[in-house]
Amino acid sequence: MHVSDLAAVAQIEARIFAFPWTVGNFSDSLAAGYDAWVFEAYGGAMLGYAMLMWLPDEVHLLNLSVDESMQGRGLGEAWLRWLLDNMAQRGARSMLLECRPSNTIGLRLYERTGFARIGLRRRYYPAAGGTREDAIVMVRRLGDVADIDDVKSFHG
Repeated sequence: MHVSDLAAVAQIEARIFAFPWTVGNFSDSLAAGYDAWVFEAYGGAMLGYAMLMWLPDEVHLLNLSVDESMQGRGLGEAWLRWLLDNMAQRGARSMLLECRPSNTIGLRLYERTGFARIGLRRRYYPAAGGTREDAIVMVRRLGDVADIDDVKSFHG
């Protein structure tokens, strides 16, 4: 991800989240040196993105998003498996993330790819009506990730 990608990233973010990150959030993350990826179709159309923060020997998955028109085709799982493999090759021993309890599709994806629930962050996310939603904290050890060639293919 580059600064020139931020407008398109923010447009996808606004389409798929009720409480989206801002261009400033993404810009600050890039300036802080976080790993940031955009996933594009052949021809350059942006399909999604990911943002990760390195800790000493683990990574924190801050954002993994698939544009709404491309959801349900296995892209999120393929990208997540690629990220797991890439981070393991670069020395991370685990990946940590938070997920809304209401994000049942995300929770199923994370559990299917080997993440375990390890905790709860109370009132972590903004929610409708000025309320807050908890976050389920999940972690996955790295190093036992399937080879990237084993990731199931998708069509679409």
